[in-house]
Amino acid sequence: MKYIPLIGRILYSIIFISSGLNHIFKLSEMSQYTASMGVPLPTLATLVTGLMILAGGLSILLGYKVKIGAMLLVVFLIPTSFIAHAFWNIENAMQAQMQMIMFMENIAVTGGALIFFYFGTGPFSIEKQIEK
Repeated sequence: MKYIPLIGRILYSIIFISSGLNHIFKLSEMSQYTASMGVPLPTLATLVTGLMILAGGLSILLGYKVKIGAMLLVVFLIPTSFIAHAFWNIENAMQAQMQMIMFMENIAVTGGALIFFYFGTGPFSIEKQIEK
């Protein structure tokens, strides 16, 4: 049972680490998508958000400064959900449904980040090793 929080952190962090790396290493492509949503300074916004979610994902994975890492994810997820997945503005029913699913997934993942913020990492983490 004591390994479950570690497994949860690994599984949770994968999406943010891979997405953060995509933001950084596919900056041109990701910036074009960001620009298509009307975000100002799309290249800078893409780079900054990529660094935020990479840092947040690594923080949760490693169990170090988890409150900061979780807040980085929340600060990314809330506006992104409303800007990138505004399903209520889409007329095509199938596209609206897809964006609604992505919106709801982001909201659920935000809930997970808030749980990490409140409860911390569990027994296997860098922070727990430092405390010993």
